[in-house]
Amino acid sequence: MPVAYLIVEMNITDMDQYKQYMAEAPASVKAFGGEYLVRGGKQETLEGDWTPHRVAVLRFPSYDKAKAFYDDAHYKQVRQKRVGATEYFNMVLVEGVAAPV
Repeated sequence: MPVAYLIVEMNITDMDQYKQYMAEAPASVKAFGGEYLVRGGKQETLEGDWTPHRVAVLRFPSYDKAKAFYDDAHYKQVRQKRVGATEYFNMVLVEGVAAPV
């Protein structure tokens, strides 16, 4: 079964408020077998005109696990902590490629 990735781009406008979300989100991610691969950091646009302010990439063991994480009642409460802290917060869920055997 292929893994799945959550790819997020955001522009944080209130870092103090956003830190409340960042303090609780990792536990929710971990509870569904997810892990952060990218969480901010240095970036450079190499092609095209996409210039996100901040990017995060999370890996989950499956698409279903990633959806369960996002739909989880506890994570819904955690998401409320970032309301008003970002200009935008775009998230896409994509299934990865099945690894060769």
